[in-house]
Amino acid sequence: MHPLITPEALADALRARPATVVLDVRWRLGGPPGRQDYEVSHVPGAVYVDLDTELSAPPGVGGRHPLPDPERLQEVLRRAGVREGGQVVAYDAGDGSVAARVWWLLRWAGYGEVAVLDGGFAAWEAAGLPVTAEEPVRLTGDAAGDVVVRAGQMPVLDADGAAALAQEGVLLDARAAARYRGETEPVDPKAGHVPGALNAPSTGHVGADGRWLGGPELAARFAELGVSGDVAVGAYCGSGVTASSVVLALEVAGITSAEKPAALYAGSWSNWCALDREVATGG
Repeated sequence: MHPLITPEALADALRARPATVVLDVRWRLGGPPGRQDYEVSHVPGAVYVDLDTELSAPPGVGGRHPLPDPERLQEVLRRAGVREGGQVVAYDAGDGSVAARVWWLLRWAGYGEVAVLDGGFAAWEAAGLPVTAEEPVRLTGDAAGDVVVRAGQMPVLDADGAAALAQEGVLLDARAAARYRGETEPVDPKAGHVPGALNAPSTGHVGADGRWLGGPELAARFAELGVSGDVAVGAYCGSGVTASSVVLALEVAGITSAEKPAALYAGSWSNWCALDREVATGG
């Protein structure tokens, strides 16, 4: 399954494949909760899943959004109706950076049939497709999904691995340029970046309309940073969420593949700071 799906293709899939599960993961750094948007309007049949409480372990030394416990993730996905042999599409408010976390998590869990809605909920509405405020019932018992989480199917970096990759390969920082340079830091206790990391803001993956750039355009963007299929590459951000979109973008660009994906520093900058690691600033 291609990692991106258009609103029209999703609408067709919902008609043709009853086992298609849509996950609404709208979320904002600093709030308000995305569930408020979901309760007003969402894709019909979509299940809201909370990034903070359902797709992440509790914050701590591991970062602000550590990887969830596999059993907990399996429970969340089954209650949403995710089944073996089906497919999952995730969407957020627009640029796909949060939905990419779901794409990455399901791939990490060994579930390959997952995609991000290109352009998010905004693109769905712009296409004139139906919306609703009616919430589906979370499934339990025999009615629930039967997905089995097989954790560890995507490469994950810890702080030592991230530090090494920044020197021996390419480590991409998905945060805004000002945070990368250390000019501002609104969330974490230290400002700056992992020494040797290069800045590739996640906002650069999409155009002015909120849709993802094409493969050739993304490949050209990464080539300017010195990223090619010949060098090991990984990504991080503030807490491991938007960096997932870098992993996705590299695959869309054809630089990596489903068989050989980029690595994710899951704890990201929040973990790096908690460990009191060396910090670099400037461009």
